Amino acid sequence: MHHSDRQQYGGTGDANKVTDKFTESMYVLANEPSVALYRLQEHVRRSLPELAQHKADMQNWEEQSQGSIYTVEYACSAVRSMTFSSVHFKSIDGLLKQAINLKHQLNAVHSRR
Repeated sequence: MHHSDRQQYGGTGDANKVTDKFTESMYVLANEPSVALYRLQEHVRRSLPELAQHKADMQNWEEQSQGSIYTVEYACSAVRSMTFSSVHFKSIDGLLKQAINLKHQLNAVHSRR
């Protein structure tokens, strides 16, 4: 730096003060609440589409899960109903055996004649 340049800018001490003030001003501006809100807004703007997609995926998985749960519950209900119907099948089995025995008795009576 030439001597005339130092006089124009007020010397190196003044240059350091100007640099320090400029640095302080930049720090204050960078940490200004409105800048923080801007950064927050930018973050939300960038991450919102991904979050919305995650929400849609979760809702879709929930619907599929609910459908699967309904299917399993319906199948369990059908199995329980079949278990309770065994009483009716046993009754039908007994009636069929009686009918077969009666038919044999009728055949025996007809063959004696």
